[in-house]
Parts: sequence; C-alpha cells; structure tokens
Amino acid sequence: MGESELRRETGGDEPGLPREIGHDEFDPTGTLALITLYFLVLVAMWLFTYFIEFVDNDPTPMLLT
Repeated sequence: MGESELRRETGGDEPGLPREIGHDEFDPTGTLALITLYFLVLVAMWLFTYFIEFVDNDPTPMLLT
C-alpha cells in the first residue's frame, strides 16, 4: 500500500488518524444485508419448526375451566 493510499484512507496528511465519515456519507448496506440475512434465517427456522412439529399433529385442546 502506497503512502498516498494510506493518506486517503486515514484522512489527511497525518498518518494514523482515522478519517471521519459524516452522516450523509455513511451507507449501511452491509448492516442491512446482515439484518436481512438474520431475518431470513429466523423465518426458515420458524417454517421448519411449524411444518415438522405442528402440521401432522392434531391441535392442542383448549382447557376451559
């Protein structure tokens, strides 16, 4: 990695200082992708549980007292 690339990534002439990202520059596509992936895994686990455990069985009778 060259020195100019390091300056560009760290945000200036002083190496080692992190570059600050403003609110408008932040693009949370990775975070959105992870949340979507976790949600899809949750839905898949729910479908698996529903179809394996509850579809072939009779409904649980309600106990009215």
